[in-house]
Amino acid sequence: MSLVPYVPTPESIIKKILQLANVTSDDVVYDLGCGDGRVVITAAKYFGAKAKGIEIRRDLVEEARQRVAKEGLQDKVEIIEGDIRSTPIHDATVVYMYLLTSVNEKLKTKLQSELKPGTRIISLDFEIPGWNPVKRVHIWDGYRYRSVYFYVIGKSDK
Repeated sequence: MSLVPYVPTPESIIKKILQLANVTSDDVVYDLGCGDGRVVITAAKYFGAKAKGIEIRRDLVEEARQRVAKEGLQDKVEIIEGDIRSTPIHDATVVYMYLLTSVNEKLKTKLQSELKPGTRIISLDFEIPGWNPVKRVHIWDGYRYRSVYFYVIGKSDK
């Protein structure tokens, strides 16, 4: 069962968000609820990162895998069919989320227990309740300003 409706991150802001998070080829980027794979594809294609998307909806998993193959990024991008609450994310150095505040709240324990100190977390539009972002940026997506919250394990969650 999906925790949130499928609303894709606007293509117009993905690169900017990943730049602001200082994503590099040394990173392993996870997108929790990756939808059609656009964030992980961008992370791999433009930043050289290894990227993993987790998606529960089979139709979106198939679409994301087709997009990865079309881009020839099978060696850099993995699309995992699974529930974001139970799929391990231990190797992440960057985690991207476009979920809901209530879902972010439920994921706090998972993020704290599985991620190493220094891991960066990016949340579009929705805060992680009780955590202090290291920065908050407003980005114009072509229609409206979006809030992007940046967190760091070991700093934001104290």
